[in-house]
Amino acid sequence: MFGYLAEFFNQYGSMLGEATVATLLMVTASTLVAYLVGIPIAMFSKITEPGSLWPQPVLNAVLGWIINMGRSIPFIILMVSILPFTRLIMGTTIGVPGAIVPLSVAAIPFVARMVESSFSEVNPGCIDAGRAFGANTFQILFKIYIRESLPSLIRGAAITYIALIGYAAMAGAIGAGGLGDVAIRYGYHRYMTEVLVATIIILIVLVQIVQSVSDLIARKIDKR
Repeated sequence: MFGYLAEFFNQYGSMLGEATVATLLMVTASTLVAYLVGIPIAMFSKITEPGSLWPQPVLNAVLGWIINMGRSIPFIILMVSILPFTRLIMGTTIGVPGAIVPLSVAAIPFVARMVESSFSEVNPGCIDAGRAFGANTFQILFKIYIRESLPSLIRGAAITYIALIGYAAMAGAIGAGGLGDVAIRYGYHRYMTEVLVATIIILIVLVQIVQSVSDLIARKIDKR
């Protein structure tokens, strides 16, 4: 058994390691981009809700429709549909650079809705108290909404990251690289079941690590 494992890792360990790093790179970069864009969208959506800081019902409804529309497009279809845009931004549609754009675009509406949901968990009394003390919209958003919902935001970031790990694996089917590419090229096309199983185990381990770390951090900073 140990001899077989040693031989397996000697033959495929380097390839699996590089694929794991590629997957982590594309997922981490995409998550960062999605949050840089998604958080402002969520803030704007939250403050334009009826009865909120700057109520704009029509604008809020349109923004909500756009977010929902973005979430309803299957990732594979989205990835193929925006290939020209990906090539324009990254100069390529394959490998890690070619995967970052579609992963980010797919995650932005998901992040926006997740963050907005976290904001909705904030006690309205905290918002009223902020208003009573003369806090402006910017201060309420950053010093109340984000601070009070931080544990929920961290758990939401873990959910987003895990979802993108799955998307990245799917992206490997059309040349994005990473663990998905290894699973398709070796596990499926070449009937190498042991490689397929290895990629699945690595993905499970990655998900467990991300979830455990996020839960630990969220518990540490949760003041409730």
